[in-house]
Amino acid sequence: MSQNWRGIFPIVVTPFTASFDLDEVELKRVIRFCVEAGAKGVVGPANASEFSTLSDDERKRWLEIVAYETGGQIPLVASTTCGHWKPARELSLFAQKVGASCIMSMPPHVMHPDAAGCYDYYKNLAEALDIPVMIQNYIGPVGTPMSPELMARMCRELPHVEYIKEETIPSSRMMSQTIAAAGEACKGVFGGMAGQYLLDEYRRGSAGNMPACQTTDLLQNVWDLLEAGNEKQARHIFDRVLPLINYERQYGVALYKEVLYRRGVISSRVSRTPGKELDDLDRAEVTAILEDIAPLMKVWSI
Repeated sequence: MSQNWRGIFPIVVTPFTASFDLDEVELKRVIRFCVEAGAKGVVGPANASEFSTLSDDERKRWLEIVAYETGGQIPLVASTTCGHWKPARELSLFAQKVGASCIMSMPPHVMHPDAAGCYDYYKNLAEALDIPVMIQNYIGPVGTPMSPELMARMCRELPHVEYIKEETIPSSRMMSQTIAAAGEACKGVFGGMAGQYLLDEYRRGSAGNMPACQTTDLLQNVWDLLEAGNEKQARHIFDRVLPLINYERQYGVALYKEVLYRRGVISSRVSRTPGKELDDLDRAEVTAILEDIAPLMKVWSI
């Protein structure tokens, strides 16, 4: 399944109950939504999944549920970022065991290692696994930004290191530099940043994008139009969706869950992420944006 991965690989949002427990039933609904929306793969539990608020057991249960629900229909890219390679390797081996297609990990996100430490982190993951590894290059303070040359070296030298998710600043230029440095040693470089630079990154050779999952169908439609050579229509739809992406960049998880709630995918907006709650005027703006793009959105039977 690791051949020619292209398209939108949404990061799966984690639903919670009113008592802040992992909502397993609604997590399954989110996966069905992503599959029906045309996602070419799913990702998590990553930043948009509120992974840092999940216990170790919850992360494993999350992966079990998502692996079972995808059932091999599309790849599952399991996010296994930890504060050291040892627990990251343990979680990665668990993800591989339950059916993940690939591992994605950031270097330790609390005690940020230097270049040698980053290399050692991925070396200890890659040598233990039999599935592809994706390097996640993310901005600080959560991420530990790495140079294109370091990531290219890891793609060349470490077994199974085959993909990169590039989301440092400036995103588009870093996409170009990373692709140029890695060359054929890397099977694909994916973008992030909520898909904000999707058009520019596509022109520069990206393999796809990993936004949060609430706009999966919309961004996959844009991607499909680009692949078909219809940039004009792709740009027209993207420009319609961009106000929602811009709002997402301000409010993060609160916005993801608001949109999924409005679309009938989840029944609760509950989040463990502190701060950035939407107020009534925020919700009024979301309403106006969603009304404008409603003709572009599918109605779901999940």
